[in-house]
Amino acid sequence: MLNADCDNSTRLRSAAPGGPTLAEWLDWQLQLHPHSIELELERVQKVAARLDVLPLAARCVIVAGTNGKGSCVRLLETLLRARGQRVGAYTSPHLWRYNERIRIDGADADDAALCTAFAAVEEARQEVQLTFFEYGTLAALWLFQQAELDFALLEVGLGGRLDAVNIVDAEVALITNIGLDHTAWLGDTRAAIGLEKAGVMRADQAVVCTDKDLPRTVSGHAAVIGADLYRLEREFAIDAQGWHGWAGRQVSWSARLPAHVLPENLAGVLAVMALLGQWPLSATVVMQACQAQGGLHGRREVIEQDGLSLIFDVAHNVEAVTVLAQSLRDNPVAGATHIVLGMLADKPVRRVARMLLPLADHVYAADLAEISERGLDAAALAQQCGCGARPAGPPAAALAAAKTAAKVGDRIVVCGSFFTVAHARMEPE
Repeated sequence: MLNADCDNSTRLRSAAPGGPTLAEWLDWQLQLHPHSIELELERVQKVAARLDVLPLAARCVIVAGTNGKGSCVRLLETLLRARGQRVGAYTSPHLWRYNERIRIDGADADDAALCTAFAAVEEARQEVQLTFFEYGTLAALWLFQQAELDFALLEVGLGGRLDAVNIVDAEVALITNIGLDHTAWLGDTRAAIGLEKAGVMRADQAVVCTDKDLPRTVSGHAAVIGADLYRLEREFAIDAQGWHGWAGRQVSWSARLPAHVLPENLAGVLAVMALLGQWPLSATVVMQACQAQGGLHGRREVIEQDGLSLIFDVAHNVEAVTVLAQSLRDNPVAGATHIVLGMLADKPVRRVARMLLPLADHVYAADLAEISERGLDAAALAQQCGCGARPAGPPAAALAAAKTAAKVGDRIVVCGSFFTVAHARMEPE
């Protein structure tokens, strides 16, 4: 086990065979900083300079926003790789394995690579206290620098302006929707949150925004710093027939977009591809990328099993649940709808319940209290939901109860948190 008193020589040896395991490294990182979140750039910039990871040799795209960041990264990754590019992708959080956070050329980083990267960060860290996310971000940048990538795709963890990934100067930034989430850190209005996310913009660089009701603070910041702003339904648009951009750029399709693909996300991704010069794109390539996004577990993921439709969605704020609820309305089933809901206490539980319960025939409140210190126990969640919601134990037990009650033609929706989906859905082999 790593400990705070180990000297530099021990750290340098720690990636060798017989050194700390990935689990031990992650446990070590959780102990390093007194707070799980501390938004500032000075500490991570200092260690990045010692690691010599900036500027990255690869062309960089940063993805910020309230929802859809991971889906956008996966779409970009797939489209770029389809054009023969070597791509690194950094996303968070993970569902089952930390390795999911760092992908190089389409594959999750293995334990050995992560341990080697962590050893490099540890050597460079010296006296600097890093948060868990900052440590992982630096490890991702170190691995990307070693990998001789063409493109690096970086998902913002929280906000943008003071998020660790913002030490990287992106060639293009993508900002998805602006919603009320993480208000304790980012502010309690869309204007304030938008301004924090706008911090990923750079002067004379392109920024793509897909929020149709973009706060003026975002467009205002772009104007102040001189960023080139591309907005959905102004510089580009998407409809049932295809994507339409500037200077005659477009791609048309006849097939319907898969249900798990949010058109606004796809529109923003195609705008980024055009700005990167990765054009033209065929309808076939776009549709293949959309299908590949279906492999992003827990993001409007649909599994047909034993005559039931199982829908796994990590939606946990009003904006994401609004999309989920509309999808459920747009895609009715012949049978009943069972909703397995598990949420954290600092999320808008009552508002989420009001949106989902009218669509549910049965509601199973899942217990997250034993999984996260922020998790609601099943009884408290059921009480806040009301309307017949019943406590059903941990997420896996709640899903099992729903499956037992469900009949052929029914659907089961598992949602409310990454924790809920991760603990209810069995990890694919």
